[in-house]
Amino acid sequence: MTKLRAVKPEAIQKRLKLFIYGNAKVGKTTAAIQFPNAYFIDTETGAEQDKYIEILQQKESMVWSNREHKNDFDEILEEIKSLLTEKHNYKTVIIDPLTHLYDDLVDKCAEKLKNSSKEKDATGMEFGRHYSEASKKMKHLVRLLSRLDMNVIITSHAKNEYGNDMKILGTTFDCYKKMDYLFDLIIEVQKRGEKRIAIVKGSRVRGFEDTEQFPFSYEIMANKYGKEQLERDAIPVVLANIEQVKELTKLIELFKVPEEVYRKWLDKADAENLSEMSTDNIQKCIDLLNKKLTNQ
Repeated sequence: MTKLRAVKPEAIQKRLKLFIYGNAKVGKTTAAIQFPNAYFIDTETGAEQDKYIEILQQKESMVWSNREHKNDFDEILEEIKSLLTEKHNYKTVIIDPLTHLYDDLVDKCAEKLKNSSKEKDATGMEFGRHYSEASKKMKHLVRLLSRLDMNVIITSHAKNEYGNDMKILGTTFDCYKKMDYLFDLIIEVQKRGEKRIAIVKGSRVRGFEDTEQFPFSYEIMANKYGKEQLERDAIPVVLANIEQVKELTKLIELFKVPEEVYRKWLDKADAENLSEMSTDNIQKCIDLLNKKLTNQ
């Protein structure tokens, strides 16, 4: 009897996970907020401009503003977690731009490391530790975003990309370096006259081919991706309850489960800790260890 567990692949109706970058004033924000019923996390208070307010109101979107919340990264994590677990009418979450949020996070990590250091002349930036700390936070954010049954749109500033002899090869995104590995669709937005053009820089999505160019609009995106899929209601995730977390914690201690093992459980569940596991996933782990206890 085989112990192999592979199954026949089946198509999964995935939400759009879109990363947009471009130079200043090419219309990244305007492109993103064309999506209806969005939860717009505004890291630069750009949504306060009249032209954006009008579009957001027409699209029945809501704004979480940096002016009020000071880009508190932990607060943003809690907002995403609420979108993940609560019943609501939002179809898309937008973070615009990630550049500002990430730069601010790196600075705050450096300041935190500096204040906790025993070294008199510490800056918090020794050996790039502030980037490592910021990376941990970013990975947590990405895990939550990947689980969201919502469209996810992240925008970023652009910067020059250099080759040999500092020759400019083109432009690339200016924020957390691993973002291009984490999204199914990456688009550079350019402004050509009055038109906003999307250039596909990377794609795992059928209907969007690498290097393809097209006028960016919600109507075109909906036609290419599927309007029904973009606009369907989000299904909330039920997270582990307190009793489940306590039980699994007790079992982990009882069986002295190695950290690398339960870290694999967390990675598989896209969770940062036990309380972020879904109730189904954590119950499978509990059942596994209880079965082991019964067989002893």
